[in-house]
Amino acid sequence: MKPYQYAFLACVLMVSLIPQGCTHAKAKNLALKDVPTLSGSPKVLADYQPWFGDPDHIDVGYNSQDPNVLRKQIESARNMGIYAFAVDWYGPRRPFLDRSTALLQRIASEQHFHIALMYDETQDDNGHATEDAMEAMDLAYKKYIGPGAQGRDAYLLYNGRPVLFVFPKAGHTDWEQVRQQVNQWESPPILIYQDDPPPQYAKDFDGEYAWVFPGHGGWKPDGQAWGEDYLNNFYAKMRKRSDKITVGGVWPGFNDAKASWSLNRHIDARCGQTFEDTLRLFEENDESSHPIPFVLIATWNDYEEGTAIERGLPRCGDQKADQKADLVPGSRP
Repeated sequence: MKPYQYAFLACVLMVSLIPQGCTHAKAKNLALKDVPTLSGSPKVLADYQPWFGDPDHIDVGYNSQDPNVLRKQIESARNMGIYAFAVDWYGPRRPFLDRSTALLQRIASEQHFHIALMYDETQDDNGHATEDAMEAMDLAYKKYIGPGAQGRDAYLLYNGRPVLFVFPKAGHTDWEQVRQQVNQWESPPILIYQDDPPPQYAKDFDGEYAWVFPGHGGWKPDGQAWGEDYLNNFYAKMRKRSDKITVGGVWPGFNDAKASWSLNRHIDARCGQTFEDTLRLFEENDESSHPIPFVLIATWNDYEEGTAIERGLPRCGDQKADQKADLVPGSRP
């Protein structure tokens, strides 16, 4: 991607999210969808939470199973240049989320939008992580990806294969067994893991994605560690893995104060600068010799962990308490 294209992408996102954002006049009335797709241009994805309306989560003013809400979200995301939602999904373990995801895929198909599943691994060491994953993959194929799935045309593909993200938790899944299972699909999926998969399962994954993290120096009381060294190390590592797919990471910050699982850590949004800086690092590390096909925004609507961009980024002058953000990898419930 050329430098001017990244400047355009940054402006589209920032103008969409921050009223006083980018100053390039030509960008203000444009959306990424209005620009011809160019060779090497990454597709913009956003992590999506389908659980609002479930009593286990906070009230954000809408229900994730309201079709009108989903249509408006898709329209808004498309206008920001987002190509697909990567939907947090637990398989049959969380029926509410599965119903929300199925509805989202059907509406995405109607609206010519796209989704991908982000499978959340079993959290507890209950001896059933592998069985849970295999049961989830069966459901994913039947309900979302396979030839009989309703809205199948909306599912995200890369080189003709479905893309499936994995959000690790306790790490007790035998991914070699899962890989053998999904290889029987009509089109075996591209499995993308958060950062490094367990070494014994590295061969079972096709790529890795970056996720919100403050950096290797750890969490800072002032929230100023926003992930610069982590991201640079991630991209440098992936450049050496030319046989693997890289998914870049962009985030506005993090604040889990509203989450029932809060650990009281944060990354300061810095009036939108954290979003801009993470996007800039994606640009700097996307080389023509090793183009990055996707960039994942964390997140579209995680209000419990303070990463949502759905309603805009923090602006200068907002209350400081609302501008901070925070995450521990694997901290979702």
